[in-house]
Amino acid sequence: MSNRIIWKEIPTLDELNKLSKDTMVEHIEIVYTEIGDDYLKATMPVDKRTVQPMGLLHGGASAALAETLGSVASHCIIDRETHYAVGLNIEVHHIRSVTKGTVTGIARPLHLGKTTHLWEIKVFDDRDKLVSVSMLRMIVLPVI
Repeated sequence: MSNRIIWKEIPTLDELNKLSKDTMVEHIEIVYTEIGDDYLKATMPVDKRTVQPMGLLHGGASAALAETLGSVASHCIIDRETHYAVGLNIEVHHIRSVTKGTVTGIARPLHLGKTTHLWEIKVFDDRDKLVSVSMLRMIVLPVI
C-alpha cells in the first residue's frame, strides 16, 4: 500500500484519544499523535507501568501498543454502522531493549480486504532506533 488515503472518515487525534477513556490504553498512557494518509502513530511511556522486573520495556507492552494502533486503525477504515473489527492474531519481533523514555509506534496497512486487514506496526525509541516489529491480522465482522 502506498500513500493513498485509507480512512473512511479522517478522525481527529482528540476523537481517537477519547476512545481510550477508562481502558488499559488510558492506564498505560498510549496517546495518538499523528494521522497520515496511510498510517497512524502513537506514543507510550517506558515507566513502571510498562517495564518488566529487569527494568526493560515489557514485550507485552510493545504488543499492547501494536495491537492498539492496528485495531484503532481498522476501526477507522470500516463502516462502523454495519461492521466491527477485532484482532485475530499478533506476532511481535523484539529487536532492541528500552529502559526509559518514550516509544513511538507507527501502523501501516499491508492488506485491506473486505474481511481481513493486515497491519505492520514498527516501534521506535527516542533515538529513532527500531525496538520491535509486529504483524497484526484483524477480521472485519458484520454487526448483528
